[in-house]
Amino acid sequence: MSTESPFGLRLKALRQQQGLSQAALAGDEISTGYLSRLESGARKPTERVIAYLAKRLDVDRSAFYIQPSSSSLTQALSLAASTDSSEAIEDLIEVLATSRDEDPLLRWQALWLIERYWHARREHAEELACLEALTAIADDLELPALQCRSKSRLARCLRAKGDVARALEFATSAHQVAKQAGLPVSDEANALLALVSVEAEAGRLPDARAHAEELVELVAEGSETLRSEALWTAATVCSRQGDDAAACAFLDQAMAILDSRVDPVLWARLRLAAASLHLQGSPPSTESARAHLNEAEAAFALVGTPVQQQEILALQAHLAFEEGRYADARAAHSRLDIDKLMLNYRDRIRLQTLDSRLLIVEGHRKEGLARLKHLGEDARRAANLDLAAEIWQILAETLEHTAAG
Repeated sequence: MSTESPFGLRLKALRQQQGLSQAALAGDEISTGYLSRLESGARKPTERVIAYLAKRLDVDRSAFYIQPSSSSLTQALSLAASTDSSEAIEDLIEVLATSRDEDPLLRWQALWLIERYWHARREHAEELACLEALTAIADDLELPALQCRSKSRLARCLRAKGDVARALEFATSAHQVAKQAGLPVSDEANALLALVSVEAEAGRLPDARAHAEELVELVAEGSETLRSEALWTAATVCSRQGDDAAACAFLDQAMAILDSRVDPVLWARLRLAAASLHLQGSPPSTESARAHLNEAEAAFALVGTPVQQQEILALQAHLAFEEGRYADARAAHSRLDIDKLMLNYRDRIRLQTLDSRLLIVEGHRKEGLARLKHLGEDARRAANLDLAAEIWQILAETLEHTAAG
């Protein structure tokens, strides 16, 4: 089992910085196997070995323990980690961009904080760049926990952007790392959360359901938050499979488990999910959807973010359409600035689908049908097969309805 040490991490970083293989650094006096164990922390160096390696690397022995150039980055990282201030994170971004510090572990820690900052602001390009860098550093360090966490979050980000193929690659890798390294339940659960969501998006519903059941069992003794997220994920998979009864049962259980005082944001998001689920039913349950949407709206009035306000407005538009209040649906849709949407890929496509249906109702039948066909093709090309099927079904039903009319 690996027990990474500061010495081992610095030794590996210094070797890689100089472009040396383990064999080249080991030379004639130590074996590559011994050097590998030093880097992993499995062996402690003797004074003779430290002196030998310092000479081979042409550095002072203090380089294995202290990095003089890291002071500004270390200070900025400490300040950012100890406050919720946006200014501190912005300072960290600036320092990291100009820092010549080559300590990969320090850079990983800084990027992890910065990624959360970009995620909260829905700056997807910056978030993706951070996650790509985090994953590369974690792979170079060969630290399973960091690999799992980086790849799980990268998979979620790629899924939200609609890049399902790459998301599946990283989610699968994160899950494999968690299992093989025997990581804590929280890491394995987060990897499974990412994997199930991506598999569902890719239309691999049998795999997604099997992994969702594994996830629910894994976190059975976990925290309220983790159990609720697992049940929500299982509900999503069941909904994609058309098993609305099972989906509602899972989501009802998730909402019953979580106290609003434990995680008010997740509590409200579960109700948004329930409203969306009821609107997608066949037939839609508009009364239940309205009740859950009202609960979420009241909660997000206190703790909501701009993206959640957009989600509420989008669901209000969908609800109005299903209730036949087309003018209200158009009004709600018009309040959303399409150029500034922070919704994920699936919700954006659904909003465009709603716009197409409204165009048909408003008398622009040819344009509305053409847009629906285009959206269906886009979803198919993005490998969102169940979303594509949903759009094609709406298109077919619309054609049947307009023909009958």
